[in-house]
Amino acid sequence: MNKIELLDELFFQAVRSSGPGGQNVNKVNSKVELRFDINTSKALNDIEKSILNSKLKNKINKMGELILVEQTNRSQLKNKQKVIAKLFLIIEKALVEPQKRLDTKPTMASVKRRLEAKKVQSNLKALRKDLGQ
Repeated sequence: MNKIELLDELFFQAVRSSGPGGQNVNKVNSKVELRFDINTSKALNDIEKSILNSKLKNKINKMGELILVEQTNRSQLKNKQKVIAKLFLIIEKALVEPQKRLDTKPTMASVKRRLEAKKVQSNLKALRKDLGQ
């Protein structure tokens, strides 16, 4: 994945932010909406596209666009920088292969602790039987 090529494929739209903020919210388009079409991207290969489509299916609309929104700052530029960083982070996380778990045997100490706990529980139940009769 080439980040520079990817930046050319992003589409940004600035809209009015919601929530508190007074006149600034009502006048300024500071909320940034990022749209990235995964399927037509030239920066990603076919394997990366299929991985992203499967892992990010909840964030992708019917047209195959990944949509991210940022509105935490009052500045449109800062929101744009944040949403780009968020996109790169999401893509990097999705493309990382999880490490395979190696099977391990329980240690002797853990086996001993488990057996001791079973004996204690067994003794408690045995005592209950004697009291019940």
